[in-house]
Amino acid sequence: MEKKGSTAMKLNTYRRTGAFTLVEIMIVVAIIGLLAAIAIPNFVRARETAQQNTCVNNLRQIDGAKDQWALEQGKNTGDACHINDIAPYLRTVPTCPVGNSAYNVNVIGTAPACTSAKATEHNNAYAGS
Repeated sequence: MEKKGSTAMKLNTYRRTGAFTLVEIMIVVAIIGLLAAIAIPNFVRARETAQQNTCVNNLRQIDGAKDQWALEQGKNTGDACHINDIAPYLRTVPTCPVGNSAYNVNVIGTAPACTSAKATEHNNAYAGS
């Protein structure tokens, strides 16, 4: 029998120092990358949808202000209307959130139009609402 404290009886035990291994760190980075790859396109799509909704609401406000101005001024369908004419009926003159572009007010009886880079999508969304 060996004496207590003898080196012959000691087992080599692995002592962990509390640090992460390279494999553990690589797994965590891979998981974070996967989650980011899933989430980023959804954020981009949500931003574009919010911008389109803002533009459509701006077009509605312009159309309402134009109708009110035409009614109060006695204007007929086809008469010219400018943004300066309807500015008193709006809190602020709106701009499209895509590039801060202005809107075409158009003549009385026609819908206002967006002039931004995404104008076709915004105008179609407004016409469909």
